[in-house]
Amino acid sequence: MKTHLLVIDPQNDFCDPDTGALYVPGADGDMDRLAALVDRIGPNIDAIHVTLDSHHLIDIAHPVFWRDAGGAPPDPFTAITVEDVTAGKWTTRRPADRDRALAYLEALEETGRYPHTIWPPHCLIGTPGHNVWPALAAALVRWQRIRMIPVDYVLKGDNPWTEHFSAVRAEVPDPEDPASDTNARLVEALRGADRVLVAGEAGSHCVANTVRDLADALGGAHVERLVLIEDAVSPVPGFEHLQADFVRDLGGKGMRRTTSEAASAT
Repeated sequence: MKTHLLVIDPQNDFCDPDTGALYVPGADGDMDRLAALVDRIGPNIDAIHVTLDSHHLIDIAHPVFWRDAGGAPPDPFTAITVEDVTAGKWTTRRPADRDRALAYLEALEETGRYPHTIWPPHCLIGTPGHNVWPALAAALVRWQRIRMIPVDYVLKGDNPWTEHFSAVRAEVPDPEDPASDTNARLVEALRGADRVLVAGEAGSHCVANTVRDLADALGGAHVERLVLIEDAVSPVPGFEHLQADFVRDLGGKGMRRTTSEAASAT
């Protein structure tokens, strides 16, 4: 039996309660438990995939991209809708970006997944917040030394024109950027596993969307191969219902659940 571990965005900006730009309460404990799991069953894990949220400061979901009628940027966690832009409540800081941003909001609203939310700048490329939580990073090093297999790091989110919660595809793929469309390499790698243990942050957004998209890409017969490590996943505060919806929906399709202490690779 081939077991893969898929770890979604285990980064300092989500996990560090002191310095994390978008700290998810409980994420530090989640990743400490996951590190212990890697040490415990690592010799029987055949591959580890780690996704990394990877942003530029100038991003359609960061405050610097937008301004109100008085020139002020939106606060983090502000929702911006098509109606807000057409009514003049919000516009892009660079006037030339307005039409493209509006087209993105229209396409995003058609998906029905999430309203466009402004986030604190986080996981900026080249900053400490982009790095993997230290306890897990050390466990991954130990696993590589034992198995002599490199960790598969999957970067997502560096296109400033679209949100990229899911590691499988952006919320609205950019036709000018093939990397924002379906990550066929990752999907096919996971298709080859008999079991995929899933953990990471945040359960309300990046974990939920990655697993939903992965289930769609793999097909219904493969969903039962997905195993969520429930005590290694936490939601963004205020969005707890999205994690609950995801667990209920995917559980109904066959996704299984376990804990870091009970999880097995065999």
